[in-house]
Amino acid sequence: MTDDDGVTAALGRRLRAIRTQRGLTLAELERDTGISSSTLSRLESGQRRATVDLLLPLARAYAVTLDELVGAPETGDPRVHIKPVVRRGITYIPLTRRTGALQAFKVIYPGVRTDHGAPDAPLVRHDGYEWLYVLSGNLRLRLGEQTIVMGPGEAAEFDTHVPHSIGSADGRPVEVLSLFGKQGERAHLRASSG
Repeated sequence: MTDDDGVTAALGRRLRAIRTQRGLTLAELERDTGISSSTLSRLESGQRRATVDLLLPLARAYAVTLDELVGAPETGDPRVHIKPVVRRGITYIPLTRRTGALQAFKVIYPGVRTDHGAPDAPLVRHDGYEWLYVLSGNLRLRLGEQTIVMGPGEAAEFDTHVPHSIGSADGRPVEVLSLFGKQGERAHLRASSG
């Protein structure tokens, strides 16, 4: 095995770990990146060398930088370089850099109703637990048969196994802080007593 083969294998293991931590299948990642499932599988198994043409769509899909994707060493620069990701008209700005564990996002729901947030939008469910805090605007949160309208300063938390949809309540943009845990981690708030 050459040094290049070792780097390719290590990158493949890293790519597979990121995908599984995010709870994505190869088919879902193919849909998000346009890279065939067979190519993704060969990348993850170390049978195909990664190129920039393959790594850029993966970094976009995972909302990480190329350095984070390939596990490049830190440069000592304390600034966080945030790259927003837009999916179905909703803007996600990652506020955490670690894959797995609890993820933090600033989410901007557009002023127009998206399929995800419209009053008649299909409800979705998936593994995890979510905590939301409304920064501005009015948010519509549908949990099963219940619809809740939340304004600035209000928070909610829920198990994402419950069918749900989230979006603008009044057709105007909504900004939200969101904490999401794939494995069902809950947000615990503690106040000091002194």
